[in-house]
Amino acid sequence: MKILTILFLTFTLSFAKVYYSKVEPYEVRDISSNVSGLVIFIDENMIGKKLTSKAYLRIDSELDSKELIFIKEKLEYLREIVSVNKNVLVNLEKSLNRKRGNYKRIEDLKFKSVVEKDKEYHELISSENLYLSTQKEIQNLKVQITDLKLREAHLQRSIKDKYLSDEGFVLYEISVKVGQVVGISTPLAKVADISRAKLTIYLDESDVADAKNKVVYINGEKTSYKISRALNIADSKNISKYMAQIIIDSPKLFSKLSTVELKDK
Repeated sequence: MKILTILFLTFTLSFAKVYYSKVEPYEVRDISSNVSGLVIFIDENMIGKKLTSKAYLRIDSELDSKELIFIKEKLEYLREIVSVNKNVLVNLEKSLNRKRGNYKRIEDLKFKSVVEKDKEYHELISSENLYLSTQKEIQNLKVQITDLKLREAHLQRSIKDKYLSDEGFVLYEISVKVGQVVGISTPLAKVADISRAKLTIYLDESDVADAKNKVVYINGEKTSYKISRALNIADSKNISKYMAQIIIDSPKLFSKLSTVELKDK
């Protein structure tokens, strides 16, 4: 009787559920447009290949590039004007200080007429107003420069977003054609990260708690892999099942159906 019990326990402990899963890329990204424009280039020869820094899809950015050149020139001119105005301000400050000194010297002199004092006072006020006006002009120019720098950043971002490369990913699918006008959020392509792969399985409630401590067998062979992710929230499609993923090395061929077993150590 004891022998039968031991055999039964041994059989029970060695028993493991078999799960089936497709070997999928570690990540598949849906690339949508961040800009509006005309698609002018698509390299369909790159579908299924690893992408480099070279564009596989380009949206027309000619006007953006021209405007960017003009904005850079305008920024240079405005900075030069600010520099000149700062020099003018220095000279105005020197003149203003002298006029203040002159007016202070004659303000209490009784032999100076009211007309002379008023003339000196009005010259002082005029100098102060010119000084303040130059300061204001410098501040307005700085505001213009800030606005142009923001526009410059937008244009640089727009030009970059119109040049799709996604270096390091594999081009999985292209969703548009040359000559098509796209808008913001228009689907453009799908790319995949195949530097690693993943297996997704759906565990029963009883298997979730200890899943990360199990030994993973793939296609009947023991591996050093572990459950990488295990959700404790039931799946919305596979009701009463809990999604778990195993991150594995990249295979030569994806989408193959594999068996997965989780066993005790």
